[in-house]
Amino acid sequence: MSPSTRRRRTIARHGQLRTPGPLSQLLTFVAIGLAVVLVSGFSIAAYVFYDLSSTVTANAVELDTTTELPPDIGEYKEGFNLLLTGVDTCEEEYAEYFGDRCDGADSEGTLNDVNLLVHVSQEPRRITVVSFPRDLMLSIPECEDAQGNVHSAMSKQPLNVAYTDGGLNCVAKTITELTGQEIQFAASVTFGGVIEITNAIGGVDVCLATPIKDRYTGLDMTAGTHTVKGLEALQFLRTRHGVGDGSDLGRIGNQQQYMSSLVRKLISSETLGNVPMMLKLANTGLSNVEASTSLADPMKIVQIALAVKSVPFEDIVFLQYPTGADWDNANKVVANESAAQEMWDAINANAQLQVTHENTESDGVVVTEPTPADAGAATPDPAATPDNVVALPDSIKGNSAAQQTCSNGNVN
Repeated sequence: MSPSTRRRRTIARHGQLRTPGPLSQLLTFVAIGLAVVLVSGFSIAAYVFYDLSSTVTANAVELDTTTELPPDIGEYKEGFNLLLTGVDTCEEEYAEYFGDRCDGADSEGTLNDVNLLVHVSQEPRRITVVSFPRDLMLSIPECEDAQGNVHSAMSKQPLNVAYTDGGLNCVAKTITELTGQEIQFAASVTFGGVIEITNAIGGVDVCLATPIKDRYTGLDMTAGTHTVKGLEALQFLRTRHGVGDGSDLGRIGNQQQYMSSLVRKLISSETLGNVPMMLKLANTGLSNVEASTSLADPMKIVQIALAVKSVPFEDIVFLQYPTGADWDNANKVVANESAAQEMWDAINANAQLQVTHENTESDGVVVTEPTPADAGAATPDPAATPDNVVALPDSIKGNSAAQQTCSNGNVN
C-alpha cells in the first residue's frame, strides 16, 4: 500500500460523515485491574485475570522499546506510560447502529480515533491522562503491519491513520516520536465494547449544562444529570456536533467528563463493594482488548492496579494535548510545541498540575465545582500547598477527577 493510497482513504474519512469515533473505554483496562484487586485481594485477582486473559495473550502485540521491562512495576523509578487507543472496528453485532460507517463509502479501514496516554508518576503517585486529537497532523514513522508489510514514514498525516499503517505498535511509535515519552504498555479496544462495559457497570452518570440534540448520532438529552449506558453511552461519547463548537476538540472535553465520572464510580464503594459486578466487568472488558505483550501478563495488570489504587481524585488529571490551527487544512490541527513542552516538563517533574484554562462557549464542557468529597482540592493553591505546583499554559484544557464538569450542549 503506497502513501498516496493511504492519504486518499483518509480524506474520505474526515468530512461531515457519521463516523462513530470515540468509543472511549478510557481507563477500562487499568480500572478493571484496580477494581478486582481492591475487592478480591491478590489470589482471586490473579485467578480472574489468568482465567479471562487467554484471548488477550494470544493476540498480544510486541512494542518497539529501548529498555528491558523489569519484572516488578515498583522498579519503574520514573513512573511508566500506558497507551489506550479506541479503534473504529465495525463489529457485526453492532453494525446496524452505524449505517454508512459499516456498509457504505465510509466503511474502509480501521482508524485509531481515540488516543490516550496515561502517565503514572513515581512516588507520590499521580496519574495524568493526555488525550490526542484524532485529526492532529504529525509525522508517522516507518511501521510494519501484522502481515509483515513495511509502510514508509510520512511527514504529515492525521494521527488516526497510524493504526491502519501498523496496528497498535505504530500508534505507540507515533505518540513516542511526538512526545518523547517511551511507552511501556499499550492496549486497543473496539467501539462495540463501550455498550457492554456501561451495561456491566450499570451506567455512568453524566451532567448536561444545556440540552444536547444531535441528529448525526441520534442523541437527544435534556439538561441535568443522566445515567447513560448501552447505545446511549456510545452516542454520548460519539457526539461532536452536539457539544461546544462542534469540533473534535469539544468532543474530547465531553469524553473527559465521562472518564472522570467513570473513575469516580469505579473507585467508589458502590462498585468496588460488588464482587459479582467486578467479575462481570472484568470478563466484559478483557474480551474487547488487544494488548501489548508487556500488558498481557495478568500479574502485571495487578501490579499496575496496586500502583494507582491510592491516587486521590485531585491527582488524577485529564488534559488535552495542546494544538493550533493547521493553515493547510481548516479541519485539522497541529501541535502547539511550546505549550506541549511545558506540559511534559511538569509531568516529568511529577508536579501537581493546575489547569488555568477557563472554558468558553466553544468548549465541550463547563466546569461547575469540585465533587463534594473533594471540595477545595481540585484547584491547588501554590501559596498554600507544600508540593511543587505548576500552572499549565492557558492553551491546555482539562480538569481533575475531583472536579465536576457538565456538557456544554447545543441543538442542531
